[in-house]
Amino acid sequence: MVMQYRIPIQIILPHTYNDKVRYSGDVMKERRVQDLATRAWNVFTALYYKANGTPWRLKMQPTEFTTCSIGISFYKSRFDTILQTSVAQVFNQRGKGVILRGGKAATAKDDLRPHLDELSARALLLNALQRYREEHGTSPARIVLHKSSKYSDEEYSGFKYAAKEKNIDRLDLLTILKSSLRLYRTSLYPPLRGTYCELDPDTSLLYTRGSVEFFETYPGLYIPRALEVRCAEKEETQRKLCEEVLALTKMNWNNTQFDGGLPITLKCARQVGDILKYMTDDDEIEHRYSFYM
Repeated sequence: MVMQYRIPIQIILPHTYNDKVRYSGDVMKERRVQDLATRAWNVFTALYYKANGTPWRLKMQPTEFTTCSIGISFYKSRFDTILQTSVAQVFNQRGKGVILRGGKAATAKDDLRPHLDELSARALLLNALQRYREEHGTSPARIVLHKSSKYSDEEYSGFKYAAKEKNIDRLDLLTILKSSLRLYRTSLYPPLRGTYCELDPDTSLLYTRGSVEFFETYPGLYIPRALEVRCAEKEETQRKLCEEVLALTKMNWNNTQFDGGLPITLKCARQVGDILKYMTDDDEIEHRYSFYM
């Protein structure tokens, strides 16, 4: 793999720069691509980031605590024999993040979803905090963990123990997944992007895609689905946590789309897992997201 040379690359396929390229197959058809201006913005934004630039970053208030946001996603090895965990974007408000590879996970019998045992969860978070300190020269005052499945009792205990061990008192544990619920507004268009609704003291709906007031329309093709944000542990209000999730949907420098459906923590974790499954445990991985774009 080219990762061993420690230089991020950018692959540009012919159809990206040539609208006339066609692909042979059962039926000759032209591949759908974005307009030329959008393609150019996406390519040069990615190149700028891979050259160690930061295209944009989160707005941080002076009164806010320094926060480390971590997304956890699971993947299988390419032979589907070992289930591992991928940790992506150990991320701070300055727009800097690192990639980590976690330990083994196992499928739980009660929900048939992968989970970590207590020791693996503790080790994963401790490793993430160590990498954060090496990258930023300091420890965060607050941790936010994002998963797309519920936290098992062992995961909950492991993450809590690791935060306590590092003297970090502020820990938010969130489960973020697509919701089957729909909200309606008295308009021809879907709910506005950023619409937020508390369902109970620990669960909220958040529209990360939807109508945009500036455009006076919905810039999408299909009916948008809201995210369901569940809080297994929270120090901040649900509104604040949802505001952070919404902001993190804008932090994917792999494209310039302003209304990503998932926060970069989970989006990146899945992309990284799709690459790491082709690597062995002995392969050394790069920790910068630019190698996975």
